[in-house]
Amino acid sequence: MNFNKTINESLKTALIVLKYVVPIYILADILFYYNVFSHIDFLAKPITGMIGLPPEASLSLISGMLLNVYGAIAFAAPLDLSPHQWTILAVFIGINHSLLVENAIIKQLGIPNIYSYILRISSAFVVSYVTYILPSNWFSASTTIVQEYKPKHYSSFFDMIEVSFINASLLSIKVILLITILIFIMDFIKSLPIIQQSQKHVSKVFSLVIGYILGITYGAGILIKEAKSGLMSKADLFFVGTFLMIAHAVIEDTLLFVIFGADFTIAVLIRTVAAIIIAYGVSKIYKLLLSL
Repeated sequence: MNFNKTINESLKTALIVLKYVVPIYILADILFYYNVFSHIDFLAKPITGMIGLPPEASLSLISGMLLNVYGAIAFAAPLDLSPHQWTILAVFIGINHSLLVENAIIKQLGIPNIYSYILRISSAFVVSYVTYILPSNWFSASTTIVQEYKPKHYSSFFDMIEVSFINASLLSIKVILLITILIFIMDFIKSLPIIQQSQKHVSKVFSLVIGYILGITYGAGILIKEAKSGLMSKADLFFVGTFLMIAHAVIEDTLLFVIFGADFTIAVLIRTVAAIIIAYGVSKIYKLLLSL
């Protein structure tokens, strides 16, 4: 294992990710600061009724899709949602958040943006609808702790930019450290003689696990290195990318909604099962098209 080479590769990978994360993170805060989302909430209102959410939840869906999970929770927290509705929201936003940032990262794997948007938006709707038609008595609050969400308040635009830049910088440091550690671990595992013959499969499984637990930013960040090295086939990258777009950061993201009443078990289980079924089916079609 070459430590210097691993460090250089991890930093290059981190910088590719950060090139998209930092500017879009700040842009999202600017949009939130000027309350842009309140002017486009009509785009999501037809969807809310179809998946069992009140019309007021449209702002939560829009801000989650364009911003992040925290933005979605900011708009949903004041609503009197049931455990069933919080679980629906957790599933929809879990699949369909931070589209600008995460799809830009996924594109580095060779997966077209148009496919990423269609897959995540349609999957979020379908899986949320399945969650909606499940019996309400299956859902119970995973915790009795209720945490009041406190939205950010800024004294001026420049105050907001300063805070946003600091938060984006802290996220940058976190990304660099985590990706470096994870690539070190991956390279060490791949260097073991016992698994030299199955290196490609180790990369695929490792990336799936990391993305499933930590999210697209970290899972795909590691995959970028594999994509550029040519150690994984296009079909494998397509499968992993598709899976992660539906089931990523399932623990951390879901727990944020659990605080407000979502059912943790159902939210995690339904996203995981959906990711397996959809990724498997789409990959079969992809391989068939490649063979033509």
